[in-house]
Amino acid sequence: MFKVLRVYSDGGARGNPGPAAAAFLVLNENGEVIKAASNYIGIHTNNQTEYEALIAALEYAVNSKSQEVICHLDSELVTKQLRGEYKVKNPDLKKLFTKAQALIRQFKKVEFINVPRTNIQIQKADALVNKTLDQQAT
Repeated sequence: MFKVLRVYSDGGARGNPGPAAAAFLVLNENGEVIKAASNYIGIHTNNQTEYEALIAALEYAVNSKSQEVICHLDSELVTKQLRGEYKVKNPDLKKLFTKAQALIRQFKKVEFINVPRTNIQIQKADALVNKTLDQQAT
């Protein structure tokens, strides 16, 4: 069990909507990657993939019994929606938002940080997304 986990999630679609994948990295308190995962999720928009990636990471964190999660996302929209700064108007995103909220309630504390695409961990998650999409295309 880890008290605090750092999550770095990213999603991507080739086309918007288009073939899509979601990926995440989970780091422990020492900054060590304890989980890296990516999966093909079908035809989605970029915003949907960002939510799908975060949801997969939160599901992992719930199963690991961590108490706190610090989520790093490069999607300003998703970050601000989860912080309550933006309303979720799109019906498809609202479903994903609701799913994420149900997971969030299982932690003592959750923080959302918007990071640039140049963040090294986000770049690793993005590489996993692209690898998954490349494999799906062949």
